[in-house]
Amino acid sequence: MTEPAGETAPEAPEAVAPIDEPVAEPAEDVREGAEATGPAESGEPAGSGEPAETAEAGETGEAAEAESETPDTEAGTAAAEASEASDTPELSDAQAELAAQRELRARIEARKAEKEGPVASGAKLSGTAADLLAAVRAVEGGAATGSAFYEAPEPAPRRPAPEAAPAMTVRPPVRNTAPTPAPGTTAAVREVLARGGAPEALAGQVAAVLGEAAAAALSEDPWQLLAVPGVRPEQADGFARALLGSACGPDDPRRTVALTVWLLEQAALQGHTALELQALRAGLARLTVPDPDKAVEVAVSEGAVLVFQEEQEEREEPAEDTDTDEEEPAEAAEEPAAPVLLGLDRYALAEESLADGLARLVRTATADTWEGAELDRAAGEHGLVLHTGGEAARAEPVALVAAARERGLRALVAVHSEDGRRALGAAGADAVTVAALLSGAAGPGRDEEGAFALDVLAVLDAPQLDVETAAMLVESLPDGCRLVLSGDPEVLGAPGAGRVFTDALAARVCPRIASRVPDPGPLGELVSGIGVGELNQVEAPGKEVVIVPVRDAGEAVHRTVQLVADSVPRAIGVPSEQTQVVTVGHGGSAGTRALNAALKQRLNPGPGRFGGYDPGDRVAYAPVPGRTVTGTVVSADAEGLRLRCGDEDVLVPKDRVESALRHGWALTAHQAAGTRWPAVVAVLPGDAAAGLSRAWVYTAFGRAERHLSVVHGVDQALARAVAEGVAPERTTRLRPLLEGLLATPEE
Repeated sequence: MTEPAGETAPEAPEAVAPIDEPVAEPAEDVREGAEATGPAESGEPAGSGEPAETAEAGETGEAAEAESETPDTEAGTAAAEASEASDTPELSDAQAELAAQRELRARIEARKAEKEGPVASGAKLSGTAADLLAAVRAVEGGAATGSAFYEAPEPAPRRPAPEAAPAMTVRPPVRNTAPTPAPGTTAAVREVLARGGAPEALAGQVAAVLGEAAAAALSEDPWQLLAVPGVRPEQADGFARALLGSACGPDDPRRTVALTVWLLEQAALQGHTALELQALRAGLARLTVPDPDKAVEVAVSEGAVLVFQEEQEEREEPAEDTDTDEEEPAEAAEEPAAPVLLGLDRYALAEESLADGLARLVRTATADTWEGAELDRAAGEHGLVLHTGGEAARAEPVALVAAARERGLRALVAVHSEDGRRALGAAGADAVTVAALLSGAAGPGRDEEGAFALDVLAVLDAPQLDVETAAMLVESLPDGCRLVLSGDPEVLGAPGAGRVFTDALAARVCPRIASRVPDPGPLGELVSGIGVGELNQVEAPGKEVVIVPVRDAGEAVHRTVQLVADSVPRAIGVPSEQTQVVTVGHGGSAGTRALNAALKQRLNPGPGRFGGYDPGDRVAYAPVPGRTVTGTVVSADAEGLRLRCGDEDVLVPKDRVESALRHGWALTAHQAAGTRWPAVVAVLPGDAAAGLSRAWVYTAFGRAERHLSVVHGVDQALARAVAEGVAPERTTRLRPLLEGLLATPEE
């Protein structure tokens, strides 16, 4: 993407004058920082630490932004050194939380096993989808092997359902008890990696992913190395060639199955819970798989991938008109077939469990008459209510919870981020984060059945719920509990897989209450206009909105540093530590890395003695993929880096610093979603135009409470993005599942 040749200006005239006159010459350290992180950044080699991305995903687009929420990992030397600590490292908070999530998912699977009757999804398959499902049933029934798929055997009867597993009691995670790879397992894996020319320090990750038999599994199927986050297909291919020699080729079934699963995992990083058959075939073809159709068939027959095709609703055909001789073509009356979808069992299980859980809440709630606002009345009558609105509308579900407590009910507010929780606390409302509620660190605790002791739960920032988190949350609610999902449907979606809030709204299976409370002031007017596709000029007498035109990325970096370090504190009264920079992506000439390097050099210069960080550095920490916590480096010791995140002290283990931590003066819009700051500087360099969408602009501009500066270098692309820039759709299955469970006959 080339930079604009001349000075650019926003589509709408400037609402107010700039904060101050630009400084004629930047300070030497700022200029050097901007030059050091200039356009060369966008051309980084594959091993520079970028997260894995699909062949067509651009780093400045929303898909890459969602993917990049999982901090950078690469299967090369950088990741190897980061993981080379101990064969049995101490369990981190994130690992304990993930262990609890796995335990809860096991309980969900047990509940699934107790259900009677066949699964409705896929009952009316035809063509390729029917062939794929027939192969799965034949293999499961023992009448055929995976290789017999190509002979198109007759579908065999499904084998009897296994006995239902006993229900599991879910409790808060117990730290330091999750199994870790045995030293002997890790040593055996290290030997296999050495024979294949892979970094031996990956042994701990491989052993953790593949289990006790990791060495044997890796020797038998070298492409299982792709299960380690950050490993690329070309690296797994090289490893396999070194181990197997001429015994492997591009059409090796082990390779094609691993690549099929890898493509679906990469799609999940972009928000998809499944992929259409044609998209998956195209992805395999780009990875030089000779026969993509056969590759998909093998993956399905071996159970690595599931196939779905939602049922079409049968419509009554109009009575035949016997008075006319004209006959319409038969195909004109036929509805287009639903697309064939393929997905991984973890996301299929999560979506089906979430749909079942929401249906359970709807059916078990006892209707009651609650006096009060429209939201209160709807929550009294229904088990599931969706509430939409902007920042000002957040007060409505908070008031609902307060009123429920006055009625003697056990009610709670849950939010996405710690900053959101603190903001509600400052306003006099108690809240917990969804992550703390699920982990047991906050909230009412669980009963012997694993359910929360709650009668009403209001979840703010609902668009930030990915499907797995939402499934665990809903599965933990007791029968009869009322759930209110509240959020702004215009913001960017969850960084994880799924679009829970959007799908629930589209399904129309429960009350949807739209707030009538507008966001106040010039910022509220600007953001509200963006939500309906209009980039309006707003009156900003208090310099609430300022446009800063720039010619190129270097000037964008310089002016951003100037705004954060000098102009905004002096003219607006917001200190640098309360001003957040938001940009389109991590890479590029004015991405988060370039901006953070320049901002560190100006605001907290230092040698980066502790893994690139110094005390006083602002950081963004991802305790688990998809969840970002901002804070400040306090100190470092033998255990790792110690951060201050709001009012909490956080330890980042030494072996996770490189993979889970970034500098945090500049964030992407996905990282910033769910949090607001007194002042925000939104950076739009010329090479970011392709990554803009209405949802991105809405989210980035909406993070500001008092002041927004827009470093504008995309010419007319900003107005086009607001008017026409629809964010890429995510492929999910939740909407049809909800419609099938809860749709009324009239619908």
